[in-house]
Amino acid sequence: MTRLAPLFAAAAALAFPVSAATKDAADDRMAKALAGRVAGSPVRCISLSSVTSSQIIGRTGIIYQVGGRMFLNRPQSGADRLREWDVLLTRSNGTQLCRADTVDLIDQGSRAVRSFVVLGDFVPYTPAKER
Repeated sequence: MTRLAPLFAAAAALAFPVSAATKDAADDRMAKALAGRVAGSPVRCISLSSVTSSQIIGRTGIIYQVGGRMFLNRPQSGADRLREWDVLLTRSNGTQLCRADTVDLIDQGSRAVRSFVVLGDFVPYTPAKER
């Protein structure tokens, strides 16, 4: 077992920069997507019928476009499973998408459900000149 300890330490050291680089890249994509916008107070739900598009920021969150606003959702569970090339499958019993709703993540290639996220609050981002 003592011979394996240095091997585990080396593997951990190599894994950290990859994780940090992935996080930095996701933060850069998030900043670009929300550039020129100002965050508002979080809301619990958004109107599902008003969503015109969505964008996954891998391992970080989902941006929903609703008219001139963008709503950033950082899932309360499963954000680490988000990939840009996934397809979001949202099932709703009502007209709103809310905190604690689940969204399935579909693999584009196989079209199989590979995971899911549990949504958090929605933070609205509006163009800076509107505020």
